[in-house]
Amino acid sequence: MTLFERFGLTALRCLDPEVAHGVALTALGAGLAAGPGPVTSPRLATRVFGIDFPNPVGTAAGFDKNGVAIGATLRTGFGFVEVGAVTPRPQAGNPKPRLFRLSEDLAVINRFGFNNAGVAALAPRLTASAGTGVRGVNLGANKDSEDRVADYVAGLTTLYPDADFFTVNVSSPNTEKLRDLQGRDALTSLLIQVIAARDAATGPRRPVMVKIAPDLSDSEIADIALAAADSGVDGIVATNTTLDREGIRSIHRAQAGGLSGVPLRDKAQAVLRRLRLETGGAIPLIGVGGITSAEDAYARIRAGASLVQLYSALVFHGISLGARIACGLDSLLERDGFSNVAEAVGADVPRVEG
Repeated sequence: MTLFERFGLTALRCLDPEVAHGVALTALGAGLAAGPGPVTSPRLATRVFGIDFPNPVGTAAGFDKNGVAIGATLRTGFGFVEVGAVTPRPQAGNPKPRLFRLSEDLAVINRFGFNNAGVAALAPRLTASAGTGVRGVNLGANKDSEDRVADYVAGLTTLYPDADFFTVNVSSPNTEKLRDLQGRDALTSLLIQVIAARDAATGPRRPVMVKIAPDLSDSEIADIALAAADSGVDGIVATNTTLDREGIRSIHRAQAGGLSGVPLRDKAQAVLRRLRLETGGAIPLIGVGGITSAEDAYARIRAGASLVQLYSALVFHGISLGARIACGLDSLLERDGFSNVAEAVGADVPRVEG
């Protein structure tokens, strides 16, 4: 981390967390953290669900909801970005304050409620960012929607020409009853309809993922794996934020919303590992939650993740963390004799003979 970045982080911590995030995105979009582009090497470059990634380290949904700094973020070293969550219509989200910085826990609690400017605002920004790198879109449903499946389909259809992949977000804890869509029957039905819309769209085939919660039992994880197989979804993102507050010390621990950051790390890794066991490696997985170092990213990859994503860690460690993790991951792969990151995926999870 440069002295300039360290000074910037210190200054941002003096601001309200949501204001600070907006300032940071504006500065990023203005080129104040510009770099040469994604970190890459023969070990880091990987192909997942038909897309070539220069490295497996990306930003998670929520970091740049409205796609205001897509190219700038990719120039800091990340291998890909995921913008959103975006809903068909603009949405104000929940009342403020709705973002809390838990510094002593290296964690964040948010209850945004899918606040975003809508697909009409995101579409031209995706178009303008063409050629800058791999760009995914996290799809949400409007809070007052009478047909949430139609919302996911509308988001995909509108943004299809310019996104490289889509993630169906059924796991935010901040939209009432959204997590009910994670049940096997409901999830299978939803994904089949979204994938049907994808298959009916013109242009290159865009992969469709589903993002799940960390607060799931083994049987619920098994049901999600079955739903993924039944629907033909291209990948699973594990995980979103948690409602668990075990071990949290901050005075903000009782705030409603989803908790992310270091306290989520072990739970998110356990869900990912369980998914790897349930799917047998047949469906690519993206690991998210509590990743703050190259070692964390490597552990998630060895537990079954083909790609990893960051968000909350950037609050405490700066935007250059993506590049630092990618460089560190390259060294760890070399140390352990892997010629490519794909060889390390699932290395710590026993194969299930069947």
